Order: sequence, then C-alpha cells, then structure tokens
Amino acid sequence: MNRVKDKVVIVTGAALGIGKAASLMLAKEGAKIAVTDIRAEESKALIEEIQNSNGEAEYWKLDVGIESEVERVFADIYRKWGKIDVLVNNAGISGINKPTHKITQEEWNAVMTVNVNGVFFCTKHAIPFMLDVGSGSIINISAVYGLVGSTSVPAYHASKGAVRLMSKTDALLYASNNIRVNSVHPGFIMTPMVEEHFGGKEYVEKGRKFLDYLHPLGHMGEPDDIAYGILYLASEESKFVTGAELVIDGGYTAR
Repeated sequence: MNRVKDKVVIVTGAALGIGKAASLMLAKEGAKIAVTDIRAEESKALIEEIQNSNGEAEYWKLDVGIESEVERVFADIYRKWGKIDVLVNNAGISGINKPTHKITQEEWNAVMTVNVNGVFFCTKHAIPFMLDVGSGSIINISAVYGLVGSTSVPAYHASKGAVRLMSKTDALLYASNNIRVNSVHPGFIMTPMVEEHFGGKEYVEKGRKFLDYLHPLGHMGEPDDIAYGILYLASEESKFVTGAELVIDGGYTAR
C-alpha cells in the first residue's frame, strides 16, 4: 500500500482497458487520479468505483488530439491539486487495418492525431508543471508493435514506434530536471480494443485462442499485468529508470 501516496497522476484514455486498470491500481496505492477520456459514462463509473474504495479521483473529458483541450484540462488539474507528478499517456486507437498502399491520408492522420500528437501534446503541457515540482514520471504506453513489425495495421505500428523514440528523446532532455520518461510495451491484452478486432462477441473465443498461441507463455495478458508495470514506473521504486522500454508481452518479442 501507499506506493504512490499523494502523487497526482493523470491517466489518458482511462475509462476502459489498461487505463482503467492503472487508475484503479494507482488509486489503491494512494494516488490522486485525474481520469481523462472522451467516454463520459464509463469514466464516471470508474470515478465512483475509486471513491467507493476510499480513493480520490475526478473526471475531465479530454480529446488528447486537441491541444487546446489538453492545455485547459491540465491547468485545471493543477489548480485542483496544486501539482502534477505522473502522466500516463495511455490514450490510443488501432485505426484502419489495410495495406499501406490502400490507406488514405485521413485514415493515417486519424491514428497519428491520437497516438502521436496526443502523447506530444500531453507531454508538452505536463512538463512545465513537473518542472515546477522539480520531478516527475511520464509513462508512455507503446506496444510490442512499437518494437517489431507485422503485416497488419501499418499506421498503428508507425505511431507506436514514434512513441518509443519520443520517450527516449524526452528522457534525455529532462533527465537533469529529475523528470523520468519511459515506454511500456504490452503484448496482446484482453481489452475492448482487442475484442473489437475479433469482429463480434461470437468470435472472441476463437480469436483469443489464436492470440494465446502467439505468446510463448501460452496466453494473452490482462490489463492488470500492464497496470503493475505502470505502478512501478510511477513510484519512487523506479527512481533510477529513464529512457527504458518495459516490455510486458508474455515472451512475444523474444522469438
């Protein structure tokens, strides 16, 4: 308990999946959680769940691809709690699944707006508050597909590779300010985004068996598997960790 006691943590894309699991775990360990997402109903349910467990959280509706919204929301979070200690850049979309030569500019840009611009905007507007505090931890959720390729979702791959190198660059830029920046690379995790790719509930069991097979440990991961890594990077236990890639993938990239 209390591994992140009294830290103010912003989680983007917090309503579902990894973001929800991280928010619950960080709140349980004593953090004040700024739940940000475009999904109001699910976010409010998450706030209620945190509060019912004696945690502290508040919801801000946020589209990370709109810089003015990021600037306004982060300033409001700072006004409420007086600091920002941790940013979890989790918001992301998989985007269109087409071969590269068939992807339109609009389809490509839709992925980059959320997955790359969103990380940039949130980092940009969190850094000044962290400089004010004199420390901080930025945790960027990339993917195994930010490390290796495959024959699907080209724009998603490109975006997650960008997040990986953005993390390393910012880690170097702000190391002297005691602001740490790391990326997390999940394997396939059972989240609503993955279920959506199965093409319907009737295909979930078959799809899961296939994805289980891709991981040497023999099964997909769960959101809490990633949340534990986020908790570590948010805590002072990782005070000597920056510019690193935390791979949590059931052995997927070890092949």
